Amino acid sequence: MGSAWWTYRPDDLLMFSPRVYARLFELHNQALWPAQLIALALGGMALVVLLRPDPRATRLLVLLLAVAWVFVAWAFLWQRFAPIHWGIDYIIPLFGLQALLLVALGCLRGGLRLPGHWSMRRGIGIGLFVYALALHPLVAVVTGRGLSGAEVIGLTPDPLAMATLGVAAMTEPARRAWSLLVIPALWCLLSWITLETLGERGAWLPLLAVVAALTARLWPAR
Repeated sequence: MGSAWWTYRPDDLLMFSPRVYARLFELHNQALWPAQLIALALGGMALVVLLRPDPRATRLLVLLLAVAWVFVAWAFLWQRFAPIHWGIDYIIPLFGLQALLLVALGCLRGGLRLPGHWSMRRGIGIGLFVYALALHPLVAVVTGRGLSGAEVIGLTPDPLAMATLGVAAMTEPARRAWSLLVIPALWCLLSWITLETLGERGAWLPLLAVVAALTARLWPAR
């Protein structure tokens, strides 16, 4: 008779090792090179929009994020992650839903608005985006993967989710922003659990991104 379900630990449910997980990003980067340079350049342009918001540019930013969610769902989750993680098949539709939400909420009457004045909410949101764009790829170096295993915004899920959290953290109107925050937050929580189970250094970073985004959204408006 097999062991009772309550005797299982989280790591018993994983079907891959830390080395296999790290190898996912190495193979992904090798296959897509030099798309990383394009992704970083587009991320830099998106940051300029966040710093100097404009209605038309904001719509382009939202559409760019939507395309990134679809691309990551196809190129990383479906092609690379799903073969070693049975649960990813249930996550991929949520990435598609996030893309639809971005397009729908960004193009509805009134669309989404980015604040032009500095506030705690805007500061946290931009800080999250800057981290996802410029600092998160360097986590691979700190944790021993090297730049070959770097996670780049627009190409891998964690920095994309964190960047989207940053945008949702400061976007108005609030009800639309909350809608855009849910799926990236759920992914970051799943990533935190996965990394913690694997014993990865920096596992707390996705969790911190969720806490920061929630703090920004709940911060009293001026």
